[in-house]
Amino acid sequence: MDRISISMPGEAAWILARLQEAGYEAYIVGGCVRDSLLGRVPDDWDITTSAKPEQVKELFRRTVDTGIQHGTVTVLAGTQSYEVTTYRLDGAYEDGRHPAGVSFTSSLVEDLRRRDFTINAMAYNDEAGLVDKFDGLGDLKAGIIRCVGSPKERFGEDALRIMRAVRFGAQLDFLIEKNTFSAVCELAPSLDRISRERIQTELNKLLLSDHPGRFRLLYETGITKVILPEFDCLMELLQRNRYHCYTVGEHTLRAVEAAPGQLSLRLTMLLHDIAKGWTGSTDSDGCDHFYGHAKEGARWAEGFLRGLKYDNHTISRVTRLIQWHDYRFPVDKKSVRRLMSAMGEDLFADFLLVYRADTMAKSEYAKEKILPELCETKRLAAEILAEKQCLSLKQLAVSGSDLIAMGMTPGPQMGETLNRLLQLVLEEPSRNTREYLLSQIERVK
Repeated sequence: MDRISISMPGEAAWILARLQEAGYEAYIVGGCVRDSLLGRVPDDWDITTSAKPEQVKELFRRTVDTGIQHGTVTVLAGTQSYEVTTYRLDGAYEDGRHPAGVSFTSSLVEDLRRRDFTINAMAYNDEAGLVDKFDGLGDLKAGIIRCVGSPKERFGEDALRIMRAVRFGAQLDFLIEKNTFSAVCELAPSLDRISRERIQTELNKLLLSDHPGRFRLLYETGITKVILPEFDCLMELLQRNRYHCYTVGEHTLRAVEAAPGQLSLRLTMLLHDIAKGWTGSTDSDGCDHFYGHAKEGARWAEGFLRGLKYDNHTISRVTRLIQWHDYRFPVDKKSVRRLMSAMGEDLFADFLLVYRADTMAKSEYAKEKILPELCETKRLAAEILAEKQCLSLKQLAVSGSDLIAMGMTPGPQMGETLNRLLQLVLEEPSRNTREYLLSQIERVK
C-alpha cells in the first residue's frame, strides 16, 4: 500500500517541526486529517502533541491560553491560529457533555481512543505518516460513520455526539454504522441535557450541508422528540388536496432540500408548515385545509428559535418569511409592486426562493400551475427594479420636510400622510413627482 501524504499549511508544518526538534511528538489530528483524505479543504488544522501546555508555551512566543485546563494552547503563527493540545485522557463525564477533568498521557493512541468517530481519530505527520489505529481510513472509503470503541460509551460521555453522527452523515453523505445507529436511537433522549446553543450549532451544520434532507434521520432516530417534537406528527399528517401529494413532514423535507444553502432559507422551509399540526380542518368534499397556519407558524417559530438562542436578525427574517410563504396574489405589475413594497426588496428576493422551494415539494398539478406564475413574478420584479420604481418612503419624491414646510406638525398624521402618498405611487409609478404629490396632500390627509 502506498504511503499516504498530506499537504498542510506552512505554519502548521513549522509548529510540528518545532515541537519535534524539541524532542516531543506532534501530529495534525482529527477533522483536518479526515477532510484532507477526502480531498476537502479543512476549516481548521488542529495539532496534538506529547508536550505539556507549559512546554508548548516555552517553545512559541505568541500563544493564548484558550483551553489550558484541558491541555489546549493556541499558537499564533503569521496571521493564523492553531490549537495545540496535549495528549490526554478524559475523566468521567458527569453531566453527559463535559469530562469532570482530564489527565495527560504520553500515548497518542490513548488520546485518539477517546475521540468520537473513527474518521475523526486519525493523526498524521510527515515522518510517521498516517496513524490510524481504529480504521478511520477504511470507514472513509466505505462511507461509514462509526464510533471509536463502544457507541454507548461514546454517546454516554457526550450526548451531543448523537446529533454529530447524523450531521457528519449529512455533510459527507455517509451512512451510520449499524451498532452506532442503534445507540443513537437508544440514547437520543439524553440530548435533553445538552445546551440549546450546542443543539443550534449542530442543527445549523446539518441544514447547511449538501444533504439537509438527512434531517429525516433526526425523526427516525427519535432525536426530534427531544429538539423539535412538533415535527413528529407532521410525518403522518395527510394533505388531501390537489396541491399536495406528500404528508406535511415529507413535503417539509423535500422543501428543505429544494431551498438554496442559506441558513435563514432552510430554517424557513423546516418550520414553514409547522403549525399545520394544529390548524387542520377537512371540508365536506374531503379536502384538507390549514387556515392561518402561516401566521400561527411564524408566531410559534419565533419562540422556538429564541429557545435555541438564534440571533434577532435570523429570527426576524425566518418568521417574516414563514408569515409570507403562503401568500397568494395576482401576477400583475401593480400587485408585485405592492408586495415588494410591503416586504422590502431584500426580503422579497428571499420570498421568491421560499416560494419556489415550497412549490418544488408539491404535486405536479401545483408545479404546472405555480412555476410559470413564479417565473412571471420574477420577470415583473426585475422590470420594476430596472425602472427604479418607487417602493418605499425613502424613494418618495416628497419627505417629511416638505410637509413641515407646508405647515404640518410632526407626528403620527405626518407618517400616515406619507404612507397614503406612497399608496398613490404604488398604484401608478408616474405619480412620483414632487408637484403631483404635494397637490394631493389635502386629499389624503
